[in-house]
Amino acid sequence: MIFYSRKINKIKGIKSFFFSRNNGQSKGIYKSLNCGIGSNDKKKNVINNIKIVAKKINSKFSNLILLRQHHSNKIINFDNFLIKKRYKADGIITSVPKFSLGILTADCVPILVADKENKIIAAIHSGWKGANSGIIENLIKKFKEKKSKISNLIVAIGPCIAKKNYEVQKDFVNKIKLKNKNFKKYFTNNNKKIYFNLRLFVNDKFLRLGVLKNNIEHINKDTYGDYKNFFSYRRSLHNNESDYGRCISAICRY
Repeated sequence: MIFYSRKINKIKGIKSFFFSRNNGQSKGIYKSLNCGIGSNDKKKNVINNIKIVAKKINSKFSNLILLRQHHSNKIINFDNFLIKKRYKADGIITSVPKFSLGILTADCVPILVADKENKIIAAIHSGWKGANSGIIENLIKKFKEKKSKISNLIVAIGPCIAKKNYEVQKDFVNKIKLKNKNFKKYFTNNNKKIYFNLRLFVNDKFLRLGVLKNNIEHINKDTYGDYKNFFSYRRSLHNNESDYGRCISAICRY
């Protein structure tokens, strides 16, 4: 199963894809479309899964760009690179046609963005660390450097862990509080437990940075709760599993 951003897919020459964990070649806890190169899955299976994705999105395998993600706020400008490798960053932006940008997630938020006028595309991996340290702000800065009007940006916020499954501790609340005046709106207390709304946290950052509300689309799926369709880092911990798979999301400029 693949989920799509209808808003992005209306833009001529640009398509978005949020892949589920299904229809791949991996086995066991990685079943089946595990695209996590950094996982302990058999590398042959992971590469074959990524090739399945490339074919599905009508991209050359060599033109599907993935990153070495590490929960940072770093955005790579792909326009300046000719040799393709896995750059260490958590976001990537390009205006070069015939390339596809991929992001891997397993509870964090995959975010795909397109400038509908200038046909610039971007993809970011945003967990709480990246969002709290400025990855979304850095992304908007990159678009401005490319002369994009923020009102022309279409943002698709993909499947991620839902608030009801994202229990946190008091020290986590303090980390969000340090950089966000209205931090209380992102937390709910229930039976002495604290829950964090990552999706709303990310959404509000785009709004504060000038993205129009009507230009933001949510693929509102819970990666933790929907075992059938998504990998989940937190669920793997709760199940005492040794590792976990990663789902892939991609945006393509044809």
